[in-house]
Amino acid sequence: MIMSSEIFGYASIPVIAIVIGGIIGSIQQPSTAFNSTVLHFAAGVVFSVATVELLPDIIKKHAPLEVAIGFGLGTAAMLLVKFLAEKLADESDTTIDSKVLPIGMLVALAIDLAIDGLLLGVGFAAGNKEGILLSMALGVEVFSLGLAVGLTCKKRDILLQNSLIILLGLGMTSFVGSMIGTTFLINLSRELLELVLSFGLAALLFLVTEELLTEAHEEEDTLLQTSAFFGGFLLFLIIAMVV
Repeated sequence: MIMSSEIFGYASIPVIAIVIGGIIGSIQQPSTAFNSTVLHFAAGVVFSVATVELLPDIIKKHAPLEVAIGFGLGTAAMLLVKFLAEKLADESDTTIDSKVLPIGMLVALAIDLAIDGLLLGVGFAAGNKEGILLSMALGVEVFSLGLAVGLTCKKRDILLQNSLIILLGLGMTSFVGSMIGTTFLINLSRELLELVLSFGLAALLFLVTEELLTEAHEEEDTLLQTSAFFGGFLLFLIIAMVV
């Protein structure tokens, strides 16, 4: 069993990733091609962990009722989160002060990152290997989110030190979510674990199809960007095989 101190370290990966991404976005505006490539790569990585690690664990337990309930709840939860995030984002467009990030935007991002943290808890509930791979996968995803936040801060002329405070605050919502998820999910019964894993699988698939790839396709794809998705998938498939 992995030690709690090690889980603490792996849960810190998304925090570090969002700060690094935010610093890059705040200092120099990344090109749209770079953003799209990172998003494609992140989608491939997350999709790989979901299908290579979580899905086999779910199938081998042969509990179709728990799978149906968990997957349905996961889909419904992510649809609700998307609805709330879009509503908050629309309300944030009315912010008058251009040098302040809209509260609605920050709340929506915090909710998204808290869900990511809980999913990391789901990963460690499935097993040490699943948790470690998922922490790295979410780190890539959160890096792309950090780029977007950093770029927004730059456009609004927010000082770098204030941007770092915002990024750290957002990153900590993921960290707290992962600690909560790990604490409450790691000793679940087989039936409840199957339900939770199915919930997490639906949430990760939603993250790939409705967030990462949707945002990546806002710009016209190139062969490089399309290849980044499959490169990310293959990389984590090989890591899962050799670790």
